[in-house]
Amino acid sequence: MTNSELKIFLDEKVELYNNPNFIESDPIQIPHQFSLKEDIEIAGFLSSIIAWGNRKMIINNSKKMMNLMGNSPYDFIMSHQDYQLERLENFVHRTFNGQDFTTFIKALQHIYKNHNGLEAVFSKNREANSMQKSIHEFKKLFFEIEHQQRTQKHISDPLNNSAAKRINMFLRWMVRQDKKGVDFGIWKTISPASLSCPLDIHSGNVARKLGILNRKQNDAKALAELDMQLRKLDPNDPVKYDFSLFGLGVFEGF
Repeated sequence: MTNSELKIFLDEKVELYNNPNFIESDPIQIPHQFSLKEDIEIAGFLSSIIAWGNRKMIINNSKKMMNLMGNSPYDFIMSHQDYQLERLENFVHRTFNGQDFTTFIKALQHIYKNHNGLEAVFSKNREANSMQKSIHEFKKLFFEIEHQQRTQKHISDPLNNSAAKRINMFLRWMVRQDKKGVDFGIWKTISPASLSCPLDIHSGNVARKLGILNRKQNDAKALAELDMQLRKLDPNDPVKYDFSLFGLGVFEGF
């Protein structure tokens, strides 16, 4: 396939999958339950953090998280009493447990009270065509509060050679806005051009079959390689091809 043929093929798949029907089977449905900016970004952040494993389980457990916060995540984070955190103790999604959940609530409160919220923190260290340093700095700030060491594993660090799939997916949700009704585009201080593809087993395998990724591991080096190829196809909105790669892998068994 030539570059122009590849672009036509992938653009067609973007059109096929980037529409409201995609929401029904994806964790992005969780932040779509809200209208307040802070509710959307907190619901999106927490849902993306547990987005590994069975998709139905991810969605069900994300809904449980929202229920435990009274379906008002921003209000809960800013004004909860300590005794209200006790109800989180029994939450579990794979290795993410109630203790982790409680730490994340306190860390988010720290970010909104002392650092002007998630958008401000991610915007601060962004680079022209990469959010990876920004993710690294975000993780440092997020864990400034008292926490158990084990909880740190739930936020990946690209500077430790992680593809940081879940955080990159969250950033796509918040930053992209193409009027298709899937991604929110509520963060105006970050350009879609700086986003990276949420690289996982599905998008990685499809990218290799298409010849736009050679590296075998799904790590930060593979992400940089994939990003470079996707930016050639659309430098202004490279991460839209996440819809193509994911859709081809999950829905078409490409």
